[in-house]
Amino acid sequence: MKYIADSSLFIIGKRLEGRIITVPSVVDELKDENARTIMELLDARVEPPVSGFLNKVRQKADATKDSEELSAADIELLAKALEYSEREETTLVTDDFAIQNTALHLGIKVMPAGQRIIKDILIWEKQCIGCKRRFPGGDDCPVCGSPMKKIRKKWRQ
Repeated sequence: MKYIADSSLFIIGKRLEGRIITVPSVVDELKDENARTIMELLDARVEPPVSGFLNKVRQKADATKDSEELSAADIELLAKALEYSEREETTLVTDDFAIQNTALHLGIKVMPAGQRIIKDILIWEKQCIGCKRRFPGGDDCPVCGSPMKKIRKKWRQ
């Protein structure tokens, strides 16, 4: 089994049987010496993402509105997981809910490192806090000018 690992796996120190792969930007996030040592002990392979998969992830994250929550490292991690999941059985290990949500939309199997897995696959939209109208995005309502907040949108599989 292959696992694509977020920093949470190394921070928590969860032991997994199989090959562990991560991306350089996740390694850069590991500031704690213990987490770096765990990564080395787990013999994690570090591979950069392939650009074509980065584009696919960005498109899906934009569609679900998770792009507002995902960092560049998160997108690279998802791209690596998508790359592997298209050719073999792979599990993405992360505690980040936005990463989990986007991964599930991409058809990537997900496993939390220490937290729980998300219960629902979501798509987000924006709702004006003033007039309550809903829009696909933006920070201010184009109708009344009030701030907008992120809310769940009903999604059908």
